[in-house]
Amino acid sequence: MLTYDVRIWGVRQRGSKSAPFQLRWLVGGRTHQQPFKTKNLADGRRSELMSAARNGEQFDTETGLPASELRDLNSPTWYEHACAYALMKWPKASAKHRAGIAEALANATMALVTTEKGAPDPKVLRLALRSWAFQMLKHPQTGMLLARKDSATPPEAVADALGWMAKHSYKVKDLANSDTMRLALDAISRKLDGTNAAENTIRRKQTVLSNALRYAVERDLLAVNPMSRIDWEPPPTDDEVDFRYVPEPKLARALLDAVEEQGPSGERLKAFFGCMYYAALRPSEVAALGESALLLPEESEEGKWGEFILAESRPEVGSGWTDDGKSYEKRGLKRRARKATRSVPIPPTLVRMLRAHMKTHGIASDGRLFYAVEGGRVRSTEYTAIWQAAREKALPQAGVDTPLAEVPYSLRQACISLWIKAGVDPVEVARRAGHSPAVLWRFYAKVLRGQQRQANHLIDQALAEDDEEA
Repeated sequence: MLTYDVRIWGVRQRGSKSAPFQLRWLVGGRTHQQPFKTKNLADGRRSELMSAARNGEQFDTETGLPASELRDLNSPTWYEHACAYALMKWPKASAKHRAGIAEALANATMALVTTEKGAPDPKVLRLALRSWAFQMLKHPQTGMLLARKDSATPPEAVADALGWMAKHSYKVKDLANSDTMRLALDAISRKLDGTNAAENTIRRKQTVLSNALRYAVERDLLAVNPMSRIDWEPPPTDDEVDFRYVPEPKLARALLDAVEEQGPSGERLKAFFGCMYYAALRPSEVAALGESALLLPEESEEGKWGEFILAESRPEVGSGWTDDGKSYEKRGLKRRARKATRSVPIPPTLVRMLRAHMKTHGIASDGRLFYAVEGGRVRSTEYTAIWQAAREKALPQAGVDTPLAEVPYSLRQACISLWIKAGVDPVEVARRAGHSPAVLWRFYAKVLRGQQRQANHLIDQALAEDDEEA
């Protein structure tokens, strides 16, 4: 028990040859004593206790130690604390967030070691931390939620890697040292190849690390969050879309046609990719798209626009991070309230594409427009393979070997760019795309600045006409 009832007596001498000087102090009515070989050592220890008392620290009645010393004495390793934090966060976190927590903790934990001697292969250690220490499972007998390493038997290499980490991880108390704390911050700022990660990735991992340290304060393992005292900013990165590699409209349409030519799977996926290019949907939003989200004009109303009413996404995350063991999770729209919806008008071209898709391929039993042969979610491995085959067909060889339209997500970027270039209000572009205006500016600044110059030109013309009339 901690108390402020502390009384520290002077050093006294006693009849002992090995430790003739003794310091005695009273905590909550209990007497504590400590022998010393010299009077200077005893006086030094007395000064430490007096300083703690003057600073308003409580003392522990059982050990007699100030709270700060007791905290340091009982400090677990960072690895132990990170495991406890991941377990605490798991029940209420989304599958995607669980994976993000594990990734950030693995990055930081690998850097917070006292030595590199005898360290396992980095790939093995990263796998061991991310998928065994920071991933949770219910124990098959007790049903308790535990780290996967404690619920199942890991491979020998994984077990050895975790054993090494348990022995060589810094203690939590050591993170109060700014040099130690910077090791973790630098680690979360880099990709596996050593280059700087994107700013939003660093910020996301920084938030996880800060929350883990706040949890250490909550558990009384640290007095304050050490990140609050460090002057640190993520390394500068350029998050703007590289428009050299975003397909122009002609190439985007050629890519969609090339997708359709990739056999039965390609035919089923043309409209899937069409939703990304003509409506700027994310892959997870297309995967969740159901017939109930479609507002289409009558077939006789050729040339009319339709509308998506989006309410759900199905991000692919891996079966180890979901509660039901599926490789994806059902959730609301990204960065929106759980029941929020987003309206996205869809042009006649996409209306025709969706009608043709439904007539040819029908819909899944649960109403989804796009589904795998077995009826489940279209996996990223499937649509990425089709996309790569389409690139090889639609692009010249020189383009295939570049990042031009390298991933399906480039279709969404192409759509957003097209909207901006067409003169759509950036606020409306952000709303349709499910972005905030700030995010839109960060990623599409080059295009938006071009539109700004065009707007300035129009204003110049209007002002010139006004001057002439005056």
